[in-house]
Amino acid sequence: MILDPMADPILLLTSRLQAAFDTVEPGADPVLRPSDRADYQVNGTLPLAKRVGRNPRDVAAAIVAVADLDGICQVVEIAGPGFVNLTLTDGFVAEQLAAQSTDPRLGVRLATMPERVVVDYSAPNTAKEMHVGHLRSTILGDALARVLEHVGHTVIRENHVGDWGLQFGMLIEHLVDVGEAEAAAELSTGDLTAFYQQAKRSFDGDDAFKERARQRVVLLQSGDTETRRMWHVLVEQSASYFQLVYDRLEVLLRPEDSRGESAYNGMLAAIVDDLAAAGLLVESDGALCAFPPGFLGREGEPQPLIVKNRNGGFGYGATDLATVRDRVQRQRATWLVYVVGAPQAHHLAMVWKVCEMAGWLVPPARAVHVPFGSVLGEDRKMYRTRSGESIKLTDLLDEAVQRAEAAIAEKNPSISGDERAAVARAVGIGAVKYADLSNDRIKDYVFSFDRMVAFEGNTGPYLQYAHARMRKILRDAGPSADELAGVVPSLAEPQERALAMALFGLDAAVHDTIDKLGPHRLCTYLFDLAQTFTAFYEACAVLKPGVPDELRRSRLALCDHTARVLATGLGLLGITAPERM
Repeated sequence: MILDPMADPILLLTSRLQAAFDTVEPGADPVLRPSDRADYQVNGTLPLAKRVGRNPRDVAAAIVAVADLDGICQVVEIAGPGFVNLTLTDGFVAEQLAAQSTDPRLGVRLATMPERVVVDYSAPNTAKEMHVGHLRSTILGDALARVLEHVGHTVIRENHVGDWGLQFGMLIEHLVDVGEAEAAAELSTGDLTAFYQQAKRSFDGDDAFKERARQRVVLLQSGDTETRRMWHVLVEQSASYFQLVYDRLEVLLRPEDSRGESAYNGMLAAIVDDLAAAGLLVESDGALCAFPPGFLGREGEPQPLIVKNRNGGFGYGATDLATVRDRVQRQRATWLVYVVGAPQAHHLAMVWKVCEMAGWLVPPARAVHVPFGSVLGEDRKMYRTRSGESIKLTDLLDEAVQRAEAAIAEKNPSISGDERAAVARAVGIGAVKYADLSNDRIKDYVFSFDRMVAFEGNTGPYLQYAHARMRKILRDAGPSADELAGVVPSLAEPQERALAMALFGLDAAVHDTIDKLGPHRLCTYLFDLAQTFTAFYEACAVLKPGVPDELRRSRLALCDHTARVLATGLGLLGITAPERM
């Protein structure tokens, strides 16, 4: 383990500089950033000088005069209007990197204040196919859950499955018509779309069926035993299919993480009673509504959150209110992370505001929306089949794996049989996930198989291949990871030093990902690291004859350290790093 928890130089430097900044203004932030002109640049001098009414270069000089940077920095210089540029000593860089290499966490800090975090993601609908529209929520949510867990938060994965509502009367009656055995067989193969469409055709075209479906809804909501049993058949068969998709995607959702809308049905009456007692409900056109301040309609009129419909039923608003209260009160979560499409932003904001007014969502508990853009086709329209239908997620994954297998067979024909199939799965699934995660989540992105399975550019296969190449170097060389851990590297070449500095960045990338709730931050770091390694390997001989043993050992230690950082980062994204490709 690292004895000094500040293995990342930027943290140690910030600590040392803080004492110097405190002499000018207690608590002033040094604002340290990596720099192209030195290793780091201190930017906090300019805003500090403005606050205290002094010349920025004078403030910078005062800070440099008292900062304890001996043994850490070889160059400390004031530049421009008052920035401070810092260049670390090679010895300090090498010693810190050696210390980090012995840390199982590779220098990634644990959260200062660990929390209980609910991550709400994926959310398919029972008896409906998982399609490309579920891709982003599922992949983004899984990556964020992994990263949050890695820094010590207690993560509660929650899959808010749509398993309640009027359509279930229709679905149950269709199950009765086709027979449970046939329905179960159809649903177990994942052909949920056909089952739903058949039920919808019967509902739209047969008045007698429509009436039976409506009566079945009443039975379902009133708790009729036989109706509930058939409803469970639909829910369980759908859950089995969903799990097959999650397993293929290598996301960590499990059946026990599913919490359908039905789970909150028994809480809705109490939600209405409690809101009414708090004076937060108003009758409007026969419905009971909450009117959170600041939410207006198109004409500037107050906008309602419908809690109970005019027909006595409960709307989505009531379910979402109950969900928040349950997560805070029963699950004791302090941070609710909703990985839900951007169109839901307004509705979620209204729900959370009503929860705040009701006293159910008060500090330290808070909720945050993680919106995301759409998946587009090459024509920059919503990604669909040629006939205009949503693409089944299983079909998309099948094609990704097939394309990956073809690419691997061409790149490395020596891999065959079960090994090639396993690598193809890792590369195909990893390509799909990385293509999504490497984009800023708020933006739309174009889904292109040709681009995402390429072994060049900012792609999953490029990073996986880089890791596999590092592992091959280490296999050919012989020393184990244990033998290389703690080796103090030689940094005589600029490419060696550049790689060492890049390896310090994992901690910042992980915590930046959490701060922004954006996995693309980690993706960018990993891609830059892989490119830095390539530059190192091309300039610095590792296995060639004539390389002195001590230098080879130093460079192998850099290879091993880089491979472990890359594998760790990919793992946090939910992507496998194969040993061979």
